[in-house]
Amino acid sequence: MPLGGARLRALLTALAVAGGSTVSTEALVRSVWAAGEDPPTEEVAALQALVGRLRRALGREAVASGAGGYRLVADRDDIDLFRFERLADDGARALADGDAEKAAGQLDDALALWRGPALADLPDGGGATGVRARARHLAARRDRLAADCALSRPETALPALRELAAAHPLDEPLHALHLRALRDAGRTAEALAAYEEVRVTLADRLGTDPGPELRALHAEFLALINISRCRTRRRRKAREAPDR
Repeated sequence: MPLGGARLRALLTALAVAGGSTVSTEALVRSVWAAGEDPPTEEVAALQALVGRLRRALGREAVASGAGGYRLVADRDDIDLFRFERLADDGARALADGDAEKAAGQLDDALALWRGPALADLPDGGGATGVRARARHLAARRDRLAADCALSRPETALPALRELAAAHPLDEPLHALHLRALRDAGRTAEALAAYEEVRVTLADRLGTDPGPELRALHAEFLALINISRCRTRRRRKAREAPDR
């Protein structure tokens, strides 16, 4: 439900990501009052006032106190982040098991829960928790596009794959998926060009060569192009051969 006030939203987010565990008063103060902002002189009293507002918004029983802090009383599946993780994990397993149709549905449900930047109401975007959440979101998007490719819909996946590949130039699994989609769409020349772009980026930024998966795809593309050229030469010779 929408809540007014950045501090109130930060309080709810800090409690929610704890997954039902008690969060200490000190940790909540750090989460609610952003870095660089001086917390109130009476920290405990100010936090208690915010907890009171949150209880009025959610119901008194929704926030329990004890053990030097507070906890959110809610099922994990009632919290978008944890529900997203469960659905994304289910989708990844379905994809690994070869059920791309089921995976697509579960991943669609997971991604529908993602509204805006993860944990944006917390200082530094939630720190390590926010970093992990964003990595999970990228993996879910990648899996969803892989499901399209597995369902023989590479053209459907390509626009989003191009966008993601540009935004994450060092993500080799993502680039491998992009290259496979180009191959499956019959765009081998484009796949070779995309590989070369990745190769140059990795060399410039990391001083490394592409990994085994990308190198294997590159070799496959070269073989496909050689086969195509051989077929073209044979057809040309057949057309030019004199009639007997």
